[in-house]
Amino acid sequence: MDAIGGSSESGSGEIGLQLMRNGFYREEESCVKHVCALGGGGSRNTSPLGRVGARNTSPSRQKVIKTKPRGLDEETVTTFGKAVQPDVQMEDNIWAMLPEDLLNEILARVPPFMIFRLRSVCKRWNSILQDSSFLKFHSQVPSHGPCLLTFWKNSQTPQCSVFSLPLKTWYRIPFTFLPPWAFWLVGSSGGLVCFSGIDGLTFKTLVCNPLTQCWRTLPSMHYNQQRQLIMVVDRTDRSFKVIATSDIYGDKSLPTEVYDSKLNCWSLHQIMPAVNLCSSKMAFCDSRLYLETLSPLGLMMYRLDMGYWEHIPAKFPRSLLDGYLVAGTQKRLFLVGRIGLYSTLQSMRIWELDHSKVMWVEMSRMPPKYFRALLRLSAERFECFGQDNLICFTSWNQGKGLLYDVDKKVWSWIAGCALQSYNSQVCFYEPRFDASIH
Repeated sequence: MDAIGGSSESGSGEIGLQLMRNGFYREEESCVKHVCALGGGGSRNTSPLGRVGARNTSPSRQKVIKTKPRGLDEETVTTFGKAVQPDVQMEDNIWAMLPEDLLNEILARVPPFMIFRLRSVCKRWNSILQDSSFLKFHSQVPSHGPCLLTFWKNSQTPQCSVFSLPLKTWYRIPFTFLPPWAFWLVGSSGGLVCFSGIDGLTFKTLVCNPLTQCWRTLPSMHYNQQRQLIMVVDRTDRSFKVIATSDIYGDKSLPTEVYDSKLNCWSLHQIMPAVNLCSSKMAFCDSRLYLETLSPLGLMMYRLDMGYWEHIPAKFPRSLLDGYLVAGTQKRLFLVGRIGLYSTLQSMRIWELDHSKVMWVEMSRMPPKYFRALLRLSAERFECFGQDNLICFTSWNQGKGLLYDVDKKVWSWIAGCALQSYNSQVCFYEPRFDASIH
């Protein structure tokens, strides 16, 4: 029987209120705030004193006003000579009669992390997450945009922070609703986050929605052994799948297993015809799962719709030290890794798979200044993952995060200090209230 967590979808109203009390907040006090401009430049200098040739005005005629537009810490300077717009007085009797559907449509467009602040306004807004009409509007509005979810354990207590790329702000999400297992982050898709872990001697898989604090464990696999997992969410039919890749346990090969949330069970599939599988080197793209293999050398592709494995004879670049597969949009598959045997000659490069020619084509290189700042030593480890043509690099020792926008060809550092924990696990995350764990 599936174990449903102490938090359930029906009780999300109380949990949401507890989020405000228990620590769902912006990480302003604990982190040094930086502005991470994806456009490549720093924050604009709006002070008249910072512009060459600008008229030097008296300090008595200036007033510094600190504002925080949509999560950004930005300092602007205004003068008394400019007209100041007075605050608009909102009539309570008018706004109290706002139609329900219009209110839900407005709230559905509010960034998800700010909904919890608004719930303290009144009882009506406090129960917003239980409102089916609100969830319907929320499912129809565009996504908030990509976020980075970092997960770690502090004194055996699960900790989670989310960095919103559109708002350029860190938020802390309480993860005390999870069971006290020894688990680790698998990944995220469509608003859900997947974990796998050990409960006693039993291997278990867990799926949760961090915003609604709902979670549940999946049924045990036919061959319930620890192995590589990846989760894929289909928002069209509100379902998800978890793929357990083929692996070797002892002297026997384990078949591929696929969990379907609509059927609530695991199904057995073909054993992958490869002996040595590189761990954690996989990506899901266009209904296909790609894996790096050593035997046979190259790529293995699993077609989820057909249920079988296929070898792709794409030759990997020479002197590749540690390559990562990253899924992009519109069937794009990237390979990211270091090249070079000596520290002075190493560089980080990005290739894209040419499906027609079945070969890797180099498309970009990390600038030397970013490479030296991210990996100071040649033997340092790093992680790499991607979503929607964004590629993120994290350094294990430096506690830094670097973003590369494939479309804009822009490199930028990630603001904040949440990556400083050496044992933190990071993945892309799309916050959604309507993501169901069933």
